Amino acid sequence: MLDWIGLDWIGLDWIGWIATAVFAASYFCKRPAALRRTQALAALLWIGYGSLIGALPVIVANLVVAVIALVSSFRPPEPAPAPAQVVE
Repeated sequence: MLDWIGLDWIGLDWIGWIATAVFAASYFCKRPAALRRTQALAALLWIGYGSLIGALPVIVANLVVAVIALVSSFRPPEPAPAPAQVVE
C-alpha cells in the first residue's frame, strides 16, 4: 500500500506512538504556553500519521487542535485578579 515511500504498517504505527508520547509529555510542562505548543507538535505528528494512512477524521480533528493550541499559546496571559479586600 505505502511501498512507494518505503513505509509499512509497523513503521506507521511508530508515528502514532511518538505522537501519543509527545502529547502525554505535554502534561509535564510547567508553563501553559509550553504545554500548548507541545500539544500542537503532537497534533502535527497525528496529522502526518493521518495523512499517511488516509484517515481524514484524524487529519481534521488534529488540524483543529494544532491551530487552537498554537494560537492560544501566543496570547498574552490574563492579569491575575486583585486580591479581595475585607471591609469591616
